[in-house]
Order: sequence, then structure tokens, then C-alpha cells
Amino acid sequence: MYKKVMVAIDDSEISRGALQEAVQIATAYGARLSIVHAVQGAEDDSAGSRRRGAAQLLEQAMSAAGNNLAAESRVLEAEADLGISGIPEAIAGAVTEWGADLLVVGSQGRRGLQRLVIGSVAEQLISEVGISIFLVRLH
Repeated sequence: MYKKVMVAIDDSEISRGALQEAVQIATAYGARLSIVHAVQGAEDDSAGSRRRGAAQLLEQAMSAAGNNLAAESRVLEAEADLGISGIPEAIAGAVTEWGADLLVVGSQGRRGLQRLVIGSVAEQLISEVGISIFLVRLH
């Protein structure tokens, strides 16, 4: 039984699907829900804009989650010098800190060279976290 469900989102259709799944799971189990979004933490001209965009994204996600369950949201700071791998590291840290027992993430399902070059946040999370992960893909 899940007591704390975390969902990591971005501004994509697959993330909206992951949020819907996380809400359904949390509702079914009477679990708490944490909605997180990681942003690169570099202090440049666009950092403030990225944080505002993240806050807006999380506000929309909280609204979509509805008022029928205990939910919270949080912007995670990913280390800029780690590049894209800072994002799964920030999410894994939040999983541990909050004590989540299920992580829900979307997966684009990239294959071949594209997967090798771009990498997969979901795949990196599988090796980073020690809890169950529910992967959501577009149908």
C-alpha cells in the first residue's frame, strides 16, 4: 500500500498523463501526493524566468489534481554543472527527503541512437531511487 506518491513533471503531454495516473493511485490508496518539477539551478538571466515557469506549471498541476486529496508541490533545484543528469539527481534527493514510497514519471520511450545521445531521465531514476517507479507512456 502506498502512503506517499511523488510525481515528477515537466510541461509535456506525457507528464500530464503521469500526473493523472499519480492522482488516481493516490486517491485509490488514500495516499499523500507530492508534485515536483526540477529546474537547472544556474544563476543566469533566464534562471528567474525558469523558476517562475516552474511555479506556474506546478500551480496548474495542483489545480488539475483537484482538492480531494492531500497534495503539495515543490520546485527542485538541479545542479547546473551536472547538466541533464542533475535533474534525476534532484528528483532522487526529493524522493528520499520526503520519504516517498512510489515515484510516477513519464517516459518518452526513445530508442536507439536518440536514447543514447539524449538519455532518459526515467532510466536514470531507475538506478537512482530505491523505491517502486511507475512509468507512464503515451498510448
